[in-house]
Amino acid sequence: MRTLERAAGEKDAGRKVKYFVRGDMGVSYHQFASLKTQGAVTVNGAPVRANHLLRPGDVVAVRLYEPGQVGVAPDPTPVDVVYEDEDVLIIDKPAPLACQCSPKQDAMTLENRLAYCFPGMVFRPLNRLDRGTSGLMAAAKHAHAAQALQRQLHTDAFVREYLAVVEGRMDGAGVIDAPIAKEEAATVRRAVDHENGRPAVTHYRVEAAGDGCSLVRLRLETGRTHQIRVHLMYMGHPVVGDFLYGHEDERLPGRFALHSTYIRLIHPITGEIIERASPLPEALRRLL
Repeated sequence: MRTLERAAGEKDAGRKVKYFVRGDMGVSYHQFASLKTQGAVTVNGAPVRANHLLRPGDVVAVRLYEPGQVGVAPDPTPVDVVYEDEDVLIIDKPAPLACQCSPKQDAMTLENRLAYCFPGMVFRPLNRLDRGTSGLMAAAKHAHAAQALQRQLHTDAFVREYLAVVEGRMDGAGVIDAPIAKEEAATVRRAVDHENGRPAVTHYRVEAAGDGCSLVRLRLETGRTHQIRVHLMYMGHPVVGDFLYGHEDERLPGRFALHSTYIRLIHPITGEIIERASPLPEALRRLL
C-alpha cells in the first residue's frame, strides 16, 4: 500500500487537514472522501477527522488504499517492464497484443499478463496502444497517480513519439491539423471530418524515404482514436500493413508498422522527469 507523507509548515498553522491533503498533497476530493472513512489519513501517526487543525511540524500521512483487481485471469507470459517504482510503470508492449480485457477479449491481453506480474494491481494505462501497435505505454499503479498523470495528458508534460513505416515516398516535416470523427455506420473506423470531427493535431518529420516506403517520426498533440493511422491515410501515406486504413501486409501478421518509440512524463509524486525510448522492432526495420 502506497503512503504519502508531508510535513506542515508555518503557513499551515490552524489549517484544516482536508485542505492540506487536497491542496498540498494533490489528493482529489472524491478520493479524500473515501480515504477519511477508512482511517487512512493520519497526523503524527494518529487517525484524524477532516477538520483537524494542523500545527507547524505535524507530519500528515495518507495511505492510498486500493481495492484490488478482480475478475482478470493472470497470464504468466513475461512483460517487458522498462521502468517501475511504487507509482508508475512503463511497459514495452509487443504487437499484436490487446491492451485491456473487454467483452470480446477477456484473456490474452497485456492486462492479463500484468495481473500475473503484479497481483491485485488495477491496470490504469495512461496512453493506450492498438492491438497492432507496439512500443512504450505508461500506467499508474494506484488511483492517486492515475489522476495526477491524467492531468498531464495533451500538455507539454507528457510527450509521446511514434515511428511509422508508411506507404510511398513522404518528404519533409510539418503538422497535420485535421479533425477526426467516427465514420457513419462504421464500428471502429474513424475519418477526417472537418464539419463534425474533434480537433486532432499530429506533428511529423520524415527520417528516411525510398521508392516504396518512408520512415516517419510523429508526435501527438491530441489523442483521438486511431489518430496517427487516420492522419497518415489522409495524407495519402497509410501505415504499412494497416488493414483498416490501408492494405494488409503478409510480412506483418496481425500488426502494422507503427511503434511507440519515446515517452517522457513528470513523475506524479516526486516531480522528476522520466523518459524512456524503444528502438524500432526488427520486423519493421526489415521493411526499410
